[in-house]
Amino acid sequence: MQKIRASEKIYVADSNIAGAGRGVFARSNMQKGETIEVCPVIEVPAGDPSNAPDGLLITYFYYFGRRKDRALIVLGFGSIYNHSVLPNASYKEAGRTQTMIFTALRDIKQDEEITVNYNQNNPDTKMSLWFF
Repeated sequence: MQKIRASEKIYVADSNIAGAGRGVFARSNMQKGETIEVCPVIEVPAGDPSNAPDGLLITYFYYFGRRKDRALIVLGFGSIYNHSVLPNASYKEAGRTQTMIFTALRDIKQDEEITVNYNQNNPDTKMSLWFF
């Protein structure tokens, strides 16, 4: 198993996005292409009660697969990044290492909230989210 270290580049605070709760913020300036965080993931089986539409954790899952039939809970700060149709970061599943890698899409300033596009990580996708 690969060693995964906690990121010193980020922190969690109240989000600037209305109704979003907490968010992830840059501790210092970051450059486009920079790795923000590498997070271990846990795949949640389809029959697990947490997959129920009224489950507490369902809004924290990342869904993959053609039918969005694979649910992952992302540890570290991974499941706290908020959604934006104009994100400043992206994520990529690294299945071989059972991790999710978050990367800056553009330069990010210190104390700026870091956001990703939940719609299959496609920054051009503007469709509404599954939980709205």
